[in-house]
Amino acid sequence: MTNSLDILAFAAHPDDVELSCAGTLMKHIAAGMTVGIIDLTQGELGSRGTVETRYSEAADASKIMGISERVNLKMQDGFFEINEKNKRLIVEQIRHFRPKIVLVNAVSDRHPDHGRGSQLVSEACFLSGLRKVETSFDGQNQEAHRPEVVYHYIQDYHIQPDFVVDVTEFVERKINAIRAFKTQFFDPDSTEPQTPISGEDFFEFITSRMREFGRTAGVKYAEGFTVERYPKVDLLTDLK
Repeated sequence: MTNSLDILAFAAHPDDVELSCAGTLMKHIAAGMTVGIIDLTQGELGSRGTVETRYSEAADASKIMGISERVNLKMQDGFFEINEKNKRLIVEQIRHFRPKIVLVNAVSDRHPDHGRGSQLVSEACFLSGLRKVETSFDGQNQEAHRPEVVYHYIQDYHIQPDFVVDVTEFVERKINAIRAFKTQFFDPDSTEPQTPISGEDFFEFITSRMREFGRTAGVKYAEGFTVERYPKVDLLTDLK
């Protein structure tokens, strides 16, 4: 028994998805699609908060976004490897949820987990389509399944997107989903260490990035993605 999803978003850490593609996910949910999130790690090396607060915050953010499923694979924050064990953990989730579209971290970013997680998930998506790679879930053998496409969202480093999604209607909810991770971001009463993302001006960076991506597409706010293969359209009029 599987719970098929239209989109499955992978993140090296809880809050990566919220920061990078929450608007896109909420837009597709509003269009009637089902969306899940797989966090690779528990973010246990974060300078602020705890594993317990991260789980609570992730649940709050998921509720704001309307996420159907959220799973944490509990890989080692900062030290997970691109190896068979971790690839199989991801293959099991892909075959269980059978998504059409997979979203994952940027191919290169400030935090080394992002690029490594990106490669790990991308390779697992390919392996998931090989029937001779045998896996089981809840005691049942799984059938091969390969997502139709893998897209990489853009987070900290500026990367030229291959396409953008207009998220203008969802910006306020995206910011609320990010703020659900209240130990990680700006809190004037916090006594925890300052980090590159804990300042009040960090939210200006988030909105400015979306405005930048939106400007060239002729919309107010957008989120950007890179592709692994050329997207296909049937007619030029499909492009906007």
